[in-house]
Amino acid sequence: MRRRWSIAGQLFALQVLVVTLLVAGGTTGAVLLARDDAKDAATDLVVAVAETVARSPFVVDAVTGADPPGRLRPYADAIQTATHTDFVVIMAPDRTRYTHPTRDLVGKPFTGTIEPALRGGTVVETFTGSLGESVRSVVPVRDAGGRVVALVSVGIRTETVNRRLLRQAPAVALATGAALLLAAAGAWLLSRRLRRQTHGLGPAEMTRMYEYYDGVLHAVREGLIVVDLKGRVALANDEARRLLGLPEIDGAGRQVTDADLPPPIAELVTSGRSAEDEPVLAGDRVLVANQRATRFGGRRLGTVLTLRDHTELRALTGELDSVRGLTEALRAQAHEAANRLHTVLTMVELGRTDEAVQLATAELALAQQLTDRVVGAVTEPALAALLLGKAAQASERGVELEVDAESRLDDTSLPSRDLITVVGNLVDNALEAVAGTDPPRRVTVLIRQAAGEVVIRVGDTGPGLPEAQVADAFRRGWSTKQEGRGLGLALVGQVVRRHGGRLTVTPADGGGAVVTVWLTSSSSSVRNETEGT
Repeated sequence: MRRRWSIAGQLFALQVLVVTLLVAGGTTGAVLLARDDAKDAATDLVVAVAETVARSPFVVDAVTGADPPGRLRPYADAIQTATHTDFVVIMAPDRTRYTHPTRDLVGKPFTGTIEPALRGGTVVETFTGSLGESVRSVVPVRDAGGRVVALVSVGIRTETVNRRLLRQAPAVALATGAALLLAAAGAWLLSRRLRRQTHGLGPAEMTRMYEYYDGVLHAVREGLIVVDLKGRVALANDEARRLLGLPEIDGAGRQVTDADLPPPIAELVTSGRSAEDEPVLAGDRVLVANQRATRFGGRRLGTVLTLRDHTELRALTGELDSVRGLTEALRAQAHEAANRLHTVLTMVELGRTDEAVQLATAELALAQQLTDRVVGAVTEPALAALLLGKAAQASERGVELEVDAESRLDDTSLPSRDLITVVGNLVDNALEAVAGTDPPRRVTVLIRQAAGEVVIRVGDTGPGLPEAQVADAFRRGWSTKQEGRGLGLALVGQVVRRHGGRLTVTPADGGGAVVTVWLTSSSSSVRNETEGT
């Protein structure tokens, strides 16, 4: 197949053609102007020489005296040689030549126009005479009384004018060649730069690449943000604008700080660091971010950030974790119940029936008390099961989980998933906070309805949460644990914002922290997220 020309090659050929035509036109114009100038110069010369000869007293005296040809021939030859003209002809008013470079033509009539000169004027013409085509002038010779007594004609052949013009040809050719070389070099450098920038692609290839590029960017289901080395957003595809809530018209070239990006995304993009499957929060969404530096030919071009929406997955994962925790708690309770049952059976076999009944009754009453309190206070079955499971987990970890006696939650319009997210994550963080601390280790939970709001309060006896870290903990996924964790409180913050609620973090009596969340049944009610902190 015939190799297609690249854009750079086509541009180079076009530039060379245009420059060649321009130089050729300029050279032609310069030659024509030089020819006209040479002709004008020859005209001025023959007129000046003719007038000078006509005013010479010697010529006036010779034409009115005896033997004009004999006296005038040496004079005319000297003037012709001195002025580099081709002929100096002095003639009588009746055209009879007194002088001529060709001696055979002396005494014969002059050919050409002389009538205006006989009337006292000056004749300037291009005429083909005995010596060929020439530029000539004819002027009158006057005596002391002003009468025309003779005529003087001085001429330069056109061939001589052209020869003089040809002497300038090397300079013109050199200038033309230099202009062509300079223009060709400039066009070559420009095409080389363009070839490097377009990577040698042709128009059809670039059109096809742009169509594929634009189609892929609009079809891909991952958010894509490209930032150049100057910190400007070079590209944000449709999915990125949807995930980040950016306006539809978000022109490329804006600085990251002016692009209305969510703070976690702006911080990640501005840092330029590499990120792999890093969870970040953008409004009510949990996104997984991957960021890499882009390079071409060893040269860094900027960074590329890809985003995937994991909001639903995170919510489902949280529910799954709760179910797993409940399963583990039930397994632990089953194991503990089996141990107690073996103890009771052994005591019966030993004949200590009264002690066995007393032990079984006490254990049953203790377990039933917590169950009755939770089930009686919380009619939401999923939330009640969650609290029972967390109580079992706390017991395994040596933590006492108390459900406040004032807890009461009947039917509510709040989704059970959001309630589980808030209560489960707050209790998990409270359990983490008291883990490893000195006894007593206690976590208290209060859930109740008041004035159209659901109030959730979780307190612990841990080290507490410094006030300076509250905003980070609930807005940016802050964690005291290893990297990649710590989204629990951030998810709580998302639920609070989604339902127009508010939350507070206050110190607990005797140490620890108390987190209180207010959730409204209608998401149209807007609250200040950090009121009271």
